[in-house]
Amino acid sequence: MNSFEIVVVGSLNVDVTVDVPEAPAAGQTLLGGDARRSGGGKGGNQAVAAARLGRRTAMVGAVGAQDGDYLLSILRDEQIDVGGVRRVDGPTGQAFVFVDPEGDSTIVVSPGANNHVEVDRDLVAGARCVLLQQEVPAAVVEEAASVANGLVVLNPAPARPVAASLLANVDVLVPNRGELLGLAGVDRGDLVQIAQKLGTRGPVVVTLGAQGCLVVEAERSTRVPAEQVKAVDATAAGDSFCAAIADAVLDGADIVEAARWATRVAAVTVTRHGAMASLPTRAELGA
Repeated sequence: MNSFEIVVVGSLNVDVTVDVPEAPAAGQTLLGGDARRSGGGKGGNQAVAAARLGRRTAMVGAVGAQDGDYLLSILRDEQIDVGGVRRVDGPTGQAFVFVDPEGDSTIVVSPGANNHVEVDRDLVAGARCVLLQQEVPAAVVEEAASVANGLVVLNPAPARPVAASLLANVDVLVPNRGELLGLAGVDRGDLVQIAQKLGTRGPVVVTLGAQGCLVVEAERSTRVPAEQVKAVDATAAGDSFCAAIADAVLDGADIVEAARWATRVAAVTVTRHGAMASLPTRAELGA
């Protein structure tokens, strides 16, 4: 067993970010700003976010020959254990991020090595919390959730069908509005009722961007407003939110308190450019 508080099973990408005057439309060519290259991937972002909040963190993922050392060095610099990261042939994952003037991002991911992640069962079983997302194969996510003994937090992004058996192993589900509707197979409806019928064994926290989030429990729902900030880049906001949820719950917070903390962390994240580069430390949050 291990002494890690949070183990993240997920993607590791090299992000290429370009500021654009508007979100690209089909068939449209846009002139953007200078390209910025940085570490990213939903899994990597969540691991860095957790580490910067002071949690002993390990990463389970995969990188390719090209750019693998670059990403591993970023994680090591954050004091994240990378013993669970595989080195595979072929390309490392890449994400192409387009950020509009309002700070909203459109992202296209080329998975590369992320399609070859293997679950380190000992790492996952020994963690106090396991953070999961969906930029790696569904079988990997399902296996990790099934062997976890601690808190399981799933961010079902990018959207895809999720097995009922996986949802039954999830303690905290963190979808956005579109992902929640997709999980339920509907295009509209009452978010509270939809969330309560999903079959998770714990609460659902629906992120609503500038409107904050909606915490749905078995017997109640609570709206948590967003903090008012000037957003410049929302790329890693959801990832910092998920890491902060885990951080607060591990400290004994109830889910509404955890959502308030996560909203605060995400609010700082969106005021900065980049993915990993935007993630705040606990000291910066004054906590």
